[in-house]
Amino acid sequence: MLNEPSDLQLRPPTVIGQFHTLFFGSIRMFFLGVLGFAVYGNEALHFSCDPDKREVNLFCYNQFRPITPQVFWALQLVIVLVPGAFFHLYAACKSIKQEDILQKSSYTGFYIFSVFLRIVLEVVAFWLQIQLFGFKVNAIYMCDVGALEKKFNITRCMVPEHFEKTIFLIAMYTFTVITVILCVAEIFEISCRRLGFLKNQ
Repeated sequence: MLNEPSDLQLRPPTVIGQFHTLFFGSIRMFFLGVLGFAVYGNEALHFSCDPDKREVNLFCYNQFRPITPQVFWALQLVIVLVPGAFFHLYAACKSIKQEDILQKSSYTGFYIFSVFLRIVLEVVAFWLQIQLFGFKVNAIYMCDVGALEKKFNITRCMVPEHFEKTIFLIAMYTFTVITVILCVAEIFEISCRRLGFLKNQ
């Protein structure tokens, strides 16, 4: 006899967990992949400084963006997926059924730990995003070009589509907050199921 389909084994054991997977896997990735490229795709080409020379523009852009937002958010999504991926890999190898996750304490503890680790990674990413990008993209960036041995040390650079980038930043902060809330709610749901306040699926 074959085991139950693998999608039942790999599906999150809670309603909130399933919603988190949908939210995380669909909306957030679509937003980053499609809209993120539209907003940030040509930023380096349109970033210009005074004087408008290639070496100055490139130097100041690298100073303005130590890491591009698309790369940062893509890394965030991949890293946050790792704890859940490890759990589901473990569940698949051990042929753990979905209902067993909430019935056996060892499986429940392991799953809760993976959810808690996702929360920690999201919070760390939230803090790093603040350090790297702040909450607002200004129209003017003052660049220190002293390392280029120019006669001037500070030059003004124009940041393209700064308002759109500010909106996108706030949206990514919002997504992080929502996913953290969903993870906390999932732990609460698991606790309620274990205590018998909610019926297991």
